[in-house]
Amino acid sequence: MKLFLPNARAANWLLVTGFCSIGYALYMRYLAVEQSTVGLACQAGLNTWLCFTRQITIALFTYSVFGWVALIAAALNLLRPSLVLFALALAAASCGVVLYNVGLSSLAVGLLVLSLARRAPEPD
Repeated sequence: MKLFLPNARAANWLLVTGFCSIGYALYMRYLAVEQSTVGLACQAGLNTWLCFTRQITIALFTYSVFGWVALIAAALNLLRPSLVLFALALAAASCGVVLYNVGLSSLAVGLLVLSLARRAPEPD
């Protein structure tokens, strides 16, 4: 019985994916969303890349998109393990934990851990 475990190369890419998504989420939270000067400037009509991504990020975490995407991808990964689904769920859960979608994202992380105990899919 071979378990679904990423090899060394895939584990390195998953680490890079996780750290990049956490880093970008921290950047957006503490330097764009929670900064009052950035919020005031964006509401005053400043038309920059930061204001655009701030507006999209606020809309996404308001409707718990990060958490739902992480949960759906982790559930699909639990049913049929895949590195692509694992990476998607990892990135969305990392963003969700930092950007106020902790409940759904932490459930997705739990499903990701459970998916590592599943058998690897049989080659066709």
